[in-house]
Amino acid sequence: MIIPELPNYLTSLGGEDYKGLIISLFTLSAGLSRPFSGKLADRIGRIPVMIFGAGVCFVISLLYPILSFVGGFLFLRFAHGFSAGFTPTGTSAYVADIVPFQKRGEAMGIQSLFGSLGMAAGPAIGGWIASIWPIEILFYASSLTAILSIIILFKLKETLEKKEPLRLGLFKLNRHELIEKRVLIPSLVLFFSVFSFGVVLTIIPDFSAHLGIQNKGLFFAVFTLSSLGIRLIAGRASDRYGRVPVLRVATVFMIGSMVLVALSETKMALLGAGVLFGCAVGMNSPTTAAWVIDLALDAFRGRALATMYIFLEAGIGIGAIVSGFLYANKVENFPLVFLFSAGMAGISLIFLFFIRSGKYPPRH
Repeated sequence: MIIPELPNYLTSLGGEDYKGLIISLFTLSAGLSRPFSGKLADRIGRIPVMIFGAGVCFVISLLYPILSFVGGFLFLRFAHGFSAGFTPTGTSAYVADIVPFQKRGEAMGIQSLFGSLGMAAGPAIGGWIASIWPIEILFYASSLTAILSIIILFKLKETLEKKEPLRLGLFKLNRHELIEKRVLIPSLVLFFSVFSFGVVLTIIPDFSAHLGIQNKGLFFAVFTLSSLGIRLIAGRASDRYGRVPVLRVATVFMIGSMVLVALSETKMALLGAGVLFGCAVGMNSPTTAAWVIDLALDAFRGRALATMYIFLEAGIGIGAIVSGFLYANKVENFPLVFLFSAGMAGISLIFLFFIRSGKYPPRH
């Protein structure tokens, strides 16, 4: 909801040189919190982890209008990332707990479908709110949605059978608890794929304005909507044909979309590229999550998903930083940024052509 408006908001505070940090600080804290959220999801339960993440979102959104200076804003972007570090880990583990292994891809597709509905509505509604009311109202609206999430979570039944009480000792991480080695390959593939996502989050608002698009959330709405239907199809296809073949197609779409964005000179061309980008994201997300769950041991499912999200956040965050550096607030650098992003996705495609399909997920 708030992301498309944040670059202009930061500029109004005098921080136009720090646009790359809007996403990178968020993803940094999300990545740092993943090992903790994974361990806690496996030890104290999925629901408490989700509630904590939603609670962070509620509090931080209320603080944006209060800490309205560059340093305060950047601090809040870092703190806000803990919401993304906790809630998705608990959510994915919860969904994996309640579905049979032969339908994991489909289940991940359904989960990501609803996430995408929120991501489609959020930027569009956020852009509409910001065009009518002061941006403070936008932050309060964002906080309200977090409250709605918490209400839903309180009505769910915990799926972790052997829960432990929360204690300080659980926040101490051993070396082997940082990363789940079993899922390194799909996580690495994801890293290079989502680099483009960090680029889009950081650069598209300015690029949209450059092309004369008034609602900077429009591209986000288009690519998210285009990803909706294909998520279920991709999830089911990965259950039937394997995770890797679906990811190969998704990565080709990702490369093509970034090349098309680089070549876009009109609003319609950009939005067309957004449709292709949405298809890539829609195929990538549920398929990678299902692949990670396939490889993970049941007892360490939270840790495995946390590892996947660490690489996800790293890819998005580094993509944001690099794109901000390459762009440097110069419109002539737009094509360079998106072509570089296409090259990063190309590395992911190379990896995928050296990996077996993984057609039959193992039972645990």
